[in-house]
Amino acid sequence: MSSSSSETAPQAKRGNTRQRIQDVALELFAEQGYEKTSLREIAERLDVTKAALYYHFKTKEDIIISVFEDSTRPIDELIEWAQGQPRTLETKREVLRRYSEAMASGAQLYRFMQENQATMRELSIGETVKKRLFTLVELLRTEEGPLADQVRCVSALFTLHAGMMFLQHVEGDPEETRQAALEVATDLITRAHQAE
Repeated sequence: MSSSSSETAPQAKRGNTRQRIQDVALELFAEQGYEKTSLREIAERLDVTKAALYYHFKTKEDIIISVFEDSTRPIDELIEWAQGQPRTLETKREVLRRYSEAMASGAQLYRFMQENQATMRELSIGETVKKRLFTLVELLRTEEGPLADQVRCVSALFTLHAGMMFLQHVEGDPEETRQAALEVATDLITRAHQAE
């Protein structure tokens, strides 16, 4: 029994170290920008050697890609779920609700993406972000109907982004801001479906 617990403890510790590296890197990227942050500074903030950091990640891009993959997994799962659902108003409302929650849980990453748009375009994950957004747009868009309703459906998605990115400096509870953005997004998608 002691051998199995000694096998899981190092694995858990490695997982915690990986998470700490991701968190500290995002903090530094937010403080001084992605380009101006070095692996040495990340190691210093963590109080580990550069070699210890290299054990987990060889480059800053490796770190941000790992954060991206971990933080956006719920969105990939949401897309997979939504693609198997009928394109009803109820499905679209659920897509918005889940997307809003996924963005809130990955708030640090989304702020990084907003504040480092030029870097995002250069990183390999930039194309993934674009594809994911276009897929979500297609899942939300009305297939028929007035162009204004199609714009409302697309705007619903970007209303959630506005709530996350552009209202982050508004005083108050971030959860209230998220809920307000979700309410507006839901109103838009509902209005787009009223003619149906």
